[in-house]
Order: sequence, then C-alpha cells, then structure tokens
Amino acid sequence: MKNSICGADCNNCFMKENCGGCAQKSKNCFIAQYINVGSMEKFLEFKQTLIDEFNALNIPGMPEVEDLNILEGSFVNLEYTLPSGESVKFLDDNSMYLGNQLECEFDSDYCFGIISSMDFLLVCRYGENGANPELLMYKKR
Repeated sequence: MKNSICGADCNNCFMKENCGGCAQKSKNCFIAQYINVGSMEKFLEFKQTLIDEFNALNIPGMPEVEDLNILEGSFVNLEYTLPSGESVKFLDDNSMYLGNQLECEFDSDYCFGIISSMDFLLVCRYGENGANPELLMYKKR
C-alpha cells in the first residue's frame, strides 16, 4: 500500500486494517478532498487554523494544542450522556477527523479529547480508555 493523499504512511498506520486508506472509497475523508481540491500547503494552513481555534478556547486545564492527527470516526466516536439522560454519539464512524488527546494539566487521571472537521470543533474530557466521557464543547465553525 502506498502513502495516502494526506501523506500518512498507510503501511505503518495502527489503523490500516480498519481504514483501508484513500483507496477505500467508503470512508468520508475531508482531508483527502481538501488536498485534492486545494493543495497540501493549503491543508496545512487549514490545520494550523484549527489548532489556533482550539487554543483560543482557553479551556481550564487543557494544554496548548501543538498538532492534530488524522483519526477515524469509529476510533474517537464516544457516547455522551446528555442532561436528559439520553446517550448520543456526535460523529460518523465512517468519517475521518483531525484531533488529539491531551493530558489534563490539573488531574493526570483525565484527558481532553479534541476533534475537528471542516464544520465543527468538539472538546471532551474522559478517564482512562475513554471512560465516562463528558462533552465540554461542541462548536459549529
């Protein structure tokens, strides 16, 4: 398998069995679409814009975002309990996102999960292995 459109090395990706890379047309990858329509340079500018937007949120305990990784929806699509008691997922398991996991500065038992696409920013907090996820912010872009 050759490298993907986004530059990821599909041969060494821990998700290669689930994703299939750009050759798998069933994945909704805005990243590959962005690069195909624009360029890698434009994509990297967009990625930096997302990083800047996350950092501008100034969420207490969340460290500065330095990078965003390409993540498959099924890997990061946590189920959140709403105040009504209803459990919901906000992401599409078959889509690709940009995101990261950041250790909480105040409590090392918790991490922040940040996820983004062309349309939104999502910030959550959770325990070990995604336990007890709490949606902190979902913002349309």
